[in-house]
Amino acid sequence: MSRTARLALAGVVAAVAGLAIAMVAGGAAFPRVIPGIPNAGAFTRWMLPVSKLGMDVTGVLTVGLLLAAAVLLPSDKGVLGKNALGYVRAASWTALAWAACAFALMLFTLSESYTISVVEVLARNFLPSFATQVSQGIALTLVVLFGVAVALFSRGVITAGGAAGMLVLALVTLLPPALTGHSSSSPNHDLATAGLTLHMLALAIWVGGLAVIAVHALRKLPELEVAAARFSQVALWCYVAVGASGVFSVIARLTSLSDLWTSTYGVLIVAKIVAFVLLGYIGYYHRQRTLTALDQGKPGAFTRLAGGELLLMFATAGLAVALSRTPPPPASIPADRAFELLGFPMPPPMTLGNLASLWWFDLFFALIAALLAGLYGAAVYRLIKRGDKWSWGRTASWFIGVAILVIATQTGLARYAKVLFSVHMVEHMTLAMLVPIFLVMGGPVTLALRALKPAKKRGDRGPREWLTTTLHSNFAWYLGHPAVATAIFIVSTYVLYFTPLFASAMEEHLGHIAMSLHFLLSGCLFFWVIVGVDPAPHKLPYFGRLLVLFVTMPFHAFFGISLMMMGTVLAPGWYEQLGRTWGATPLADQTDGGAIAWGFGEIPTLIVLLAIAFQWYHDEDRQARRADRRADRNPAGDPELNSYNDYLARLNKADRGE
Repeated sequence: MSRTARLALAGVVAAVAGLAIAMVAGGAAFPRVIPGIPNAGAFTRWMLPVSKLGMDVTGVLTVGLLLAAAVLLPSDKGVLGKNALGYVRAASWTALAWAACAFALMLFTLSESYTISVVEVLARNFLPSFATQVSQGIALTLVVLFGVAVALFSRGVITAGGAAGMLVLALVTLLPPALTGHSSSSPNHDLATAGLTLHMLALAIWVGGLAVIAVHALRKLPELEVAAARFSQVALWCYVAVGASGVFSVIARLTSLSDLWTSTYGVLIVAKIVAFVLLGYIGYYHRQRTLTALDQGKPGAFTRLAGGELLLMFATAGLAVALSRTPPPPASIPADRAFELLGFPMPPPMTLGNLASLWWFDLFFALIAALLAGLYGAAVYRLIKRGDKWSWGRTASWFIGVAILVIATQTGLARYAKVLFSVHMVEHMTLAMLVPIFLVMGGPVTLALRALKPAKKRGDRGPREWLTTTLHSNFAWYLGHPAVATAIFIVSTYVLYFTPLFASAMEEHLGHIAMSLHFLLSGCLFFWVIVGVDPAPHKLPYFGRLLVLFVTMPFHAFFGISLMMMGTVLAPGWYEQLGRTWGATPLADQTDGGAIAWGFGEIPTLIVLLAIAFQWYHDEDRQARRADRRADRNPAGDPELNSYNDYLARLNKADRGE
């Protein structure tokens, strides 16, 4: 048996052992069976978590293989090398196993739900309705479909860009099952959902990447030093993300600190925390000792420690599956429909004081704001440290945009936006038409291109090369076209509000996140074309920018008027279930929202007009200075200057009557 096969077998044993020990400790392995009550049996009781473990492990391995091919291993002008191609082909097989485990999990879940055997589940044809009508079944069906898609499409991938696309699809496939478990029923389901999403993504990249690096080291393949050094940087970010998201997930699920030692669920969480701390120490030892030895041509210590770290991770994965089978401590949730929908009690009547004091922590947009501020500040610091200059005006514009983003998503504005349509419209307009203006005028792409270092190996792709490739891609060319950007900015608003999409987005936290994120991204795309200072595939003349602006704004005004004239309430089921007893009626509040949409556009329009005028003036000034410098270097070779001088000479002759 090869060393790689032994590591794989040891990983399976560690994962299953971790699962078994945690199930026994948590009481899920041998539950109390009451005579007379149907029971699915021991086979289903054990195979259900084993199928879940298999689905998690194969999903993580798929992510790790695609990560190694797209990011960790160097490429040659975007074309994958031999080892990277091998990992992509391996990912097609693990993705197929991922889909198979998800299908098995569907069968065992039905077996447990109906307390019948798997054979009876198939005989009674319960599977189609479960796969299309139940949220958990729909989530697993998506895993099956996306897993098969990754398996098929990966067979034809030969470029780093294609591998990166498959990696994104694999990361998306991880999310549906996780978001239909404990997080969806947590008292603070918004925080639990966002925390679990970040936790799953970071954990899959971390564990999957380490698994591939360990196999790469055992097989003694070339380019291990490069892949290990890159993974070390990625692992550090993943470790921080896993720790932060884990803390928020625990806060969302536990009712008190004492639950950590008074409940089985809390004890299993403590075990995960211990494993997490130990993994952090191993990572620190890697960075201090084994990576240095690896650079010196001594891979033995790195290989041994990476293998042990991987076994600990697989054992922790088994523990996590057992944790998902253990019910969290019961929470005393108020008998309030508004609390069930919102995650917080119905706020008091809206006042300026309540808007300023009733902050609502949205983990997703808090992380977005922190990343935007931190990465931009770090890039500016790098430029200043090496003696380069960066415009303080652009820096101020960027941080103003981030500050407005925080106000729109974290203050009482975000809390009341779920209750009042008028406040929701303020949040919408702020995210789509105010924040993007300041962000795009901050020039983040230009700053990144100046701050990021080129890849060490010519033809390889580091962060700077990935950014440049994206800017020059066909996707960016089409998406950055003024007509496309304008159409997305206008049409998406009408499609969202005048179809059932708005009601669906308001009822689910992920839908609300997607809606708000779309506002922000579509606004950034549109204003990038109008007032952006970063390089764009289509550069409009300043008159054309004014034309696009004046053509677009009336559509938003018409949208506001349409809302004001509507006689029915948008998403009536959502607002009726909230049971709000203060303030205007839903229809009157919707009319106020239409008036806000109609009048709000004046503020961004004025800011954009001033920005275009400022940019136009400075562009003309730069062109004039450039022409003067060209004329000073070669006075006789400037045709415009020569023509102007001839014109002045003719005027002089005419004045003298010659």
